[in-house]
Amino acid sequence: MGSTGPSTWLAPRSGSLDLSGRTRAGSIVLRALGIDFGDKRIGLAVCDDAGRLAVPFELVKRVGDRSVEHGRILALATEVTARYLVVGIPLNLDGSIGPVARAVQSEVRGLRKRIQREGLDLTVVEHDERLSTVEAHRGLARGGVSTRDRRELVDASAAAVILQAWLEAQPPDGRRQLPSIE
Repeated sequence: MGSTGPSTWLAPRSGSLDLSGRTRAGSIVLRALGIDFGDKRIGLAVCDDAGRLAVPFELVKRVGDRSVEHGRILALATEVTARYLVVGIPLNLDGSIGPVARAVQSEVRGLRKRIQREGLDLTVVEHDERLSTVEAHRGLARGGVSTRDRRELVDASAAAVILQAWLEAQPPDGRRQLPSIE
C-alpha cells in the first residue's frame, strides 16, 4: 500500500461502493464516517448508501498538527457527503473514562469547534470503541493479512468496527441515536 501524502486510500472510489451520496433515484443519503484516532494514524471508515455496512476507507497519517489532520478528515467527510462523524472513544474495560479516552474527547471537542466555525452540517457522535482494535486485528489475521501489513491497516479497520457497531445500534425506523459519552 503506497502513501499519497498524509493519507492512504483503502476503499475504491468507484465500483460497488457508491460514494456520491445519492441513491440511484437521486435522493440524498445520510452517510456516516467512522473515525479511530490513533497515535500514528487516524483510521476512517464509511458506510454504504443504506447505512448497513461499514468498510475501511482511508488512513490519515499523523503529522503533529491537528488543524491539518482535522482539515483532511473534514475534506473527506464532505467528499463522501457524510452527515455523521462517529468517533470511537477508548473507554476502559470497566466502562470508565481513562487518560486515553480523555485525550480523544479533547480532540473531539477541537473537531466540533472547527465544524461549528466552518459552518459544516456534520454531527459528531461518540461511540464506545472497547476492543475494536483487537477485533480489527483478528479480522485482518483471518483475512490472511501479514502482521506487518496489519499495522498499516488496523486503524481504518478499527474505524469500520466502530462505525458498524454504531450502525447496528440504530433503531430500524432510521432515526439516528446521538449519545455522547461523558
